[in-house]
Amino acid sequence: MSFKDIIKDIRSKWMEGSGANGDIVISSRIRLARNLKGIPFPQQLGEEDASAVKKMVKNAVAAEVIKDFPTVDFTSLTELDMMQKQILVEKHLISPNLLEHARYGAVALDQDEAVSIMVNEEDHLRIQCLLPALQLNEAWRTADKVDNGLEKTLDYAFDENFGYVTACPTNVGTGMRASVMLHLPGLVTTKRAGKFFSALSQVGLVVRGLYGEGTEALGNLFQISNQISMGRTEEEIINNLSGITQKIVDQERETRQLLKDELGISLEDRVWRAYGTLRYARVMSAEKALSLLSQVRLGIDLGLIDGLDPRILTELMVMLQPGCLQRIMALEMDEDMRDIYRARLLRERIKIDNI
Repeated sequence: MSFKDIIKDIRSKWMEGSGANGDIVISSRIRLARNLKGIPFPQQLGEEDASAVKKMVKNAVAAEVIKDFPTVDFTSLTELDMMQKQILVEKHLISPNLLEHARYGAVALDQDEAVSIMVNEEDHLRIQCLLPALQLNEAWRTADKVDNGLEKTLDYAFDENFGYVTACPTNVGTGMRASVMLHLPGLVTTKRAGKFFSALSQVGLVVRGLYGEGTEALGNLFQISNQISMGRTEEEIINNLSGITQKIVDQERETRQLLKDELGISLEDRVWRAYGTLRYARVMSAEKALSLLSQVRLGIDLGLIDGLDPRILTELMVMLQPGCLQRIMALEMDEDMRDIYRARLLRERIKIDNI
C-alpha cells in the first residue's frame, strides 16, 4: 500500500476503540522530540540544511526502522496536495505546526498509522505512536523501538546534564510528551470538569483541545498530557499520567451513572433528540455535529441506545472535518457546501446501523 493509498483510507488504527477503558479513553499517544547534533533548529534552517535533515532521516528509516516496521513509507510534504496534508492533520498523524513548515517538512508513516515520524517540525524529528484506548505503556515501547532504530544512524543532540536538546525548553530532558484523549460528557454536564482540570497543573499535567495546543475542546473531548519532560524518567511520566487518567475515568463513569439515575427519562430524551437531529438534519456544522455525537455516544455507553457502533464518535469526529469530508465526497466544497454534505454523510452513516 502506497503513502497516498494510506491517505485515501480515512480510518486509522487508533480509531478502533478496543482496549482498556475504551468507552472513555479515545486514544493514547507518545511523542518524542529529537534534534540532530550540529544543525540549527528548524526555525533557523536554510533550504540546504533542511534538505540534509530530510535525507539523513529518510536514510535512517530505510536502514534501521524498516527492519521492525517494514510498511513505513517516507514522503516529503511538497509531494502532497493541500487536501492530503489537511487529512493527515485531521487524522492526528501530523501536527498543524508541521503544515507551517511544509516547504521543508516530511513524514514517515506506518501502514496502520500507529507510527509516524514528522521531520522539520518544531524539532528535526517528532516520533509519534498513537494507539486506541489507554495503552500508554505499549505506545512508549513502540516509540522507543523506533527511536532506538533511528539513533543507530543519526547523531542526536544530547547533553549529559539536561538530556535531549529541543527547540522548546519544556521539551528538554526526555523530550517525551505523553497524552490521552478523553471523552468526558458526564463531568462537563455536571460542571465538575473544571475542578479536575484546575488540579491537574499541580501534578504536572495540562489540558488541551482536540488538535493540541491552542485548539478548542469540542464534543466534550480533551487531551491531557505532561507539562514538562525534565527531571523525571519516561516511565515516571507515563505512570503519573496513567494513574491520573484512571482516576478521571472512574469519576466520569460514576458521574455518568449518577446522571442516568437522577435524570432518567430526561437524559434519555436528550440522547434520542441528538440522535434524531443527526439522523434527519439537512445542514450541520462540524462543531454542532461533534456536540450531538458526544450525546449519542454517551447514550450508547449507558445502554440507552442499542444497535449503533460505539466507534461512531471517534470515526466521525475525523470524517466530518473539511479535508476528510471532501475526500470522502470526492468534491471540493466551500463552507456552506460542507455543512450540507456533512449532514448527508451523517444520515448515511447512521442509516448503515439501521436503528
